[in-house]
Amino acid sequence: MKSNNLVYFYFFFILLLLNAYSCRKSDYVVEDDIVIIRDNGWGTGTTTWTNDKTYLLEGFVFVNDGQTLTIEHGTIIHAKIGQGSEASALIVAKGGKIMAEGTSSEPVIFTVEGDDLDGSVPLDARGLWGGVIILGNARLNLSAGEAHIEGIPLSEPRGLYGGFDDEDNSGVFKYISIRHGGTNIGEGNEINGLTLGGVGSKTIIHHVEVISIADDGFEFFGGNVNCSYLVAAFCEDDAFDYDIGYRGMGQFWFAVQEPSCGDKLIECNGGIDPIIGTPYSIPKIFNATLIGSGLLSGRKAMLFDRNAGGIVANSVVINQSHGVYIEYIENSDDSYKQFENGNLEIKNNIFYDVADDTPDSVFMIAAAFGTDITSQSETFSAYFSLALNMIQDPEIEITESTIDPIPKGDIHNQLAPYPDTWYENVQFKGAFYTYNWLSGWTLLNESGYIKTD
Repeated sequence: MKSNNLVYFYFFFILLLLNAYSCRKSDYVVEDDIVIIRDNGWGTGTTTWTNDKTYLLEGFVFVNDGQTLTIEHGTIIHAKIGQGSEASALIVAKGGKIMAEGTSSEPVIFTVEGDDLDGSVPLDARGLWGGVIILGNARLNLSAGEAHIEGIPLSEPRGLYGGFDDEDNSGVFKYISIRHGGTNIGEGNEINGLTLGGVGSKTIIHHVEVISIADDGFEFFGGNVNCSYLVAAFCEDDAFDYDIGYRGMGQFWFAVQEPSCGDKLIECNGGIDPIIGTPYSIPKIFNATLIGSGLLSGRKAMLFDRNAGGIVANSVVINQSHGVYIEYIENSDDSYKQFENGNLEIKNNIFYDVADDTPDSVFMIAAAFGTDITSQSETFSAYFSLALNMIQDPEIEITESTIDPIPKGDIHNQLAPYPDTWYENVQFKGAFYTYNWLSGWTLLNESGYIKTD
């Protein structure tokens, strides 16, 4: 009988230890009114970060599976400066949830340590810390069904994303400003401003600014999360990038690039393993305003490759060396095939100061050297007008130091119908009409770069 009692004692003792382990959270150390957060493997725990404190991320901090991190409006989260193994970032793992709910007057701000929010960090400072990564259980087009997110070491199991639940819910992320990130953890493996891996449709994301990032502003890896009112400014790589089967809906996306920095306004990629994997990358993006880095930058407005499709409609694209390129690989499944099958549509848009301002320069075929693409190029350039695109000055005022995003030209004609009730049924092209929704919560507006009346 004593032997049995001893067994039961050890059994319940072990259960208590396991329960304590599962309930523990990251180390929270208070120094000089700053809460320093270090992840010891247990994640943040289910907790709330309040706006009466300032938080400092030290290293990679995860919201683990089963945990919920709530962040109050007006909360400031700083991150330690560092590259490689010293990088800092906030990562919401699969099964974790973030409830970050800023407001139009009190956003949640992620920035680098030492930023006093009053000009102590130059507006164009990039790569000083990591960024924010949200991972979910929605489908990818990879044969393995899941993948390891870029920017996180392969040795970290919490970096996995993807699954079979397209209605996965990773929480709420609204009125957020992410500043000065994009650190490199090694071998060109940078963290984007906001990375979304396999994020599902029940996640709510809107009014998010990503500014001065050393990689992409926003990158979507698969999943089908819907996003509106996004801002990507002064990013060193692409403003928006999607691949591995992303198929969400987007509306009111704004991108602006510097003349000396940035790549494509939207990079549109399909599969990797296999390239023709399903579900295809076919998001539906309406009412974007995309401002490039100038006619001498040598950069493209959009590139579709690796079998990617998608819709870009009712949008305004200006000030970029090259226009819309789609990949053509003879006798292969490529983005041109998606165009032929109706899964790639660029329609009812305004282009101005893009390439030579002619349909056959704005819509181009990207093919391997030596491939005869005469008939495909003619078809694609003819499609420019057939799809009711136009070359017209939207009269967006751009100077060396400011932009007024409110167009003064005619942006109301020939609108494409919205394919879902999720969209706001507005009667204009581009992300702005008379209301500057950047006011009150973005660094881009606060810095004076965005002109307001």
